[in-house]
Amino acid sequence: MSPFAIKAIQLLLSLSFLIVLHELGHFIPAKLFKTRVEKFFLFFDVKFALFKKKIGGTEYGIGWLPLGGYVKIAGMIDESMDKEQMAKPPQPWEFRSKPAWQRLIIMLGGVTVNVLLGFLIYMMVLFVWGSDFVTKDDIPDGFAVAQPLEEFGFKDGDRILEVNGEEFENQIAINQHFMVRDVETVKVLHQDGSQQLINIPEDIGTQLFQSGHMKPFNRMASTTIDSVVDNSIAKKIDLRKGDEVIAFNNEPLSKWQDFQEQKTNLESLSGTLTVLRDGNKKEIPFTLNDDKEFGVFPKAKPVNIQTREYSVGESIAKGFDYGYWTLHDYAAQFKYVFTKKGATQVGGFGAIGNLFPDAWDWRAFWGTTALISMILAFMNILPIPALDGGHVMFLLYEIITGRKPNDKFMEYAQMVGFFILIALVLFANGNDVYRWLFD
Repeated sequence: MSPFAIKAIQLLLSLSFLIVLHELGHFIPAKLFKTRVEKFFLFFDVKFALFKKKIGGTEYGIGWLPLGGYVKIAGMIDESMDKEQMAKPPQPWEFRSKPAWQRLIIMLGGVTVNVLLGFLIYMMVLFVWGSDFVTKDDIPDGFAVAQPLEEFGFKDGDRILEVNGEEFENQIAINQHFMVRDVETVKVLHQDGSQQLINIPEDIGTQLFQSGHMKPFNRMASTTIDSVVDNSIAKKIDLRKGDEVIAFNNEPLSKWQDFQEQKTNLESLSGTLTVLRDGNKKEIPFTLNDDKEFGVFPKAKPVNIQTREYSVGESIAKGFDYGYWTLHDYAAQFKYVFTKKGATQVGGFGAIGNLFPDAWDWRAFWGTTALISMILAFMNILPIPALDGGHVMFLLYEIITGRKPNDKFMEYAQMVGFFILIALVLFANGNDVYRWLFD
């Protein structure tokens, strides 16, 4: 089976699982409050459904358009825009007839389920597979540091001792801390054995994002080529394993990150590499494709990855902690979306699908499913009409002011929210198509 098919199956399975449980989060409290649920659908049944069956007053089914799912609750202005029903006098079993606090619980049910499900999956993953971590002693050559960080005192070969005064164990998590968490001070161990406490500016994440250094710390690697991909540009221009790339367009290189930065900043797709082969210098001209990829991998000392196992009790505590920070980090990075550069990074189903590995791995599948569950919770609670968060916003307004927005206003708000969502879906998936065609 092709890698694309494996990713697509994982994406479909994960979303189906999450959507059904999300909608159950609305369905169960609606039933508890004796509110009639007319439909419960996985995917959208525009014009027709792949399957449907009515049981106890509710029609259950599977639609053909895999863009989500829904429950149609009687007496509620939602994506169905059932104006005929709303024109009739309110009935005691309808959503609009229930107290505001009950309606609020019904609307928060889906998001609540997604958050709790994320926590539960993380707890299960940690109990079954444990967690991986890399200590400072497991990175023998330390990190190659991005140029913007050098002005603060970071140096190539650094390893992280402390962050904000606390011992920092998992070295591979440092990039995440710089981009989405509040990092004030970092104590590093330089290659010469000296230690330095470095003060970090408050807007460091934004600085790194705007400069294109979303991973400012990378494993230190030499400029010696370890492998060459078949049918790549490197193969065509006769780059070989063991070649040491000492200059890129006559700019000297000291580490692999220098090579990567020169390649990224290349204005023309053509240039010259200077390599050292068998003790002799060799000038090799090249012309890259639009993706600017040579198809080579550097030589680097292996990193030792350790695994920590957890008891049931430990996995519950650690899973809750992991889930909290996953949700926190996703919400924190959302600020980058509102920049010109960030808007181009927004992805749709293609980007979500690429979160899954191209070979089946249950640990990766469940870890990614937990992440998507947290993402769905965050996105659904945004105060946009047509999303759960939009309904919650209007319900909170009603509870605080004692005034309920009229049905006509809610209809217009729902339509505006629907068009906003359609625009966002088209934009996000359009970015996926653009990257597929041109990156």
